[in-house]
Amino acid sequence: MLYALSWFVVFGLIAIWSLGIWALHFFAAWSVSSVGALAGRAESVERVFAPGWMTAWIPAEVLLALKSLLSALTPAMDSALIHAPSWAGGLSAALWLLWGIGAVILLVLGGVLHGLIAMFRRRAFLPAARTSEPAGSSRLLAAHVRS
Repeated sequence: MLYALSWFVVFGLIAIWSLGIWALHFFAAWSVSSVGALAGRAESVERVFAPGWMTAWIPAEVLLALKSLLSALTPAMDSALIHAPSWAGGLSAALWLLWGIGAVILLVLGGVLHGLIAMFRRRAFLPAARTSEPAGSSRLLAAHVRS
């Protein structure tokens, strides 16, 4: 019964793992394929920087440095947004690899759990057998010594 319960838990975890990877793939593929529509709009990032109430708490030098950094990164962001839809194929392969590694780890943990259950079940039956063996072996030894 413990074996069945442990493997039920392992396969349940594999099912949860599979659903999680599937959901991650769905949202990642959707965002990567739809982010290409934002290409050419990276310059608007400079305008949407910080709310008015936050600018009162941030020093002007820091705001100026961050705005200049964003303006320097605008061409790289445009390039990344243009090429983002082509990453969907690599994303699928990476997530399949991640799923496979996670599934193998869960199966190995299931095997370890199976082995631990077997070891503890054997130990539960061994103490009664061990107590009778030394007494019997000492009798055989005593009989051998007398003759």
